[in-house]
Amino acid sequence: MGQRVGVFGGTFDPPHSGHLAVARAAKDSLGLDLVLLVVANQPWQKVNDRKITAASHRLAMTELLVEHVDGIEASDIEIVRGGVSYTFDTVEQLSKMDCESVLILGSDAAAELDSWERATELRALVEVAVVPRPGHVMPALRDWKIQLVNAEVVDISSSEIRAMSADDVDLDPRVPQAVRNYISDNELI
Repeated sequence: MGQRVGVFGGTFDPPHSGHLAVARAAKDSLGLDLVLLVVANQPWQKVNDRKITAASHRLAMTELLVEHVDGIEASDIEIVRGGVSYTFDTVEQLSKMDCESVLILGSDAAAELDSWERATELRALVEVAVVPRPGHVMPALRDWKIQLVNAEVVDISSSEIRAMSADDVDLDPRVPQAVRNYISDNELI
């Protein structure tokens, strides 16, 4: 196999310091060559729940989040592929590029793994790095290759950030200045 790549997928609407802390912790503790913050084109779990910022904006903000961080990159692989984003398709595509994928998830998302599209096939292709999240119990996952990753807990979510921004609450330091500027300049929230 070629590179050992962390696949940290999400909506990133908007990306924040918690995302970056998880990516750094996974890269360091698992000895990954690269961590990709994979921006979902159409996140299948959220597409009918709320209005989602355009993928091009979410990618641009994620690029700003990681622009000076070695070994961590924003990825448009799902945006370029188009349609609804499924992790299996991304992992399969990376496998064809000679990458060994390690799926990076919070304990909240990991609890839902068995309900994901093509979960049985995905289980055979990846290791899963689970980062505990406050208020979420570590799920009991059978037949998945699981590793725990301890990361700096940044107790914030993108939905909380959107709510704070809508109420004109200062986002600093949870959202880097470049991302805040992008949100403001493009009137995203």
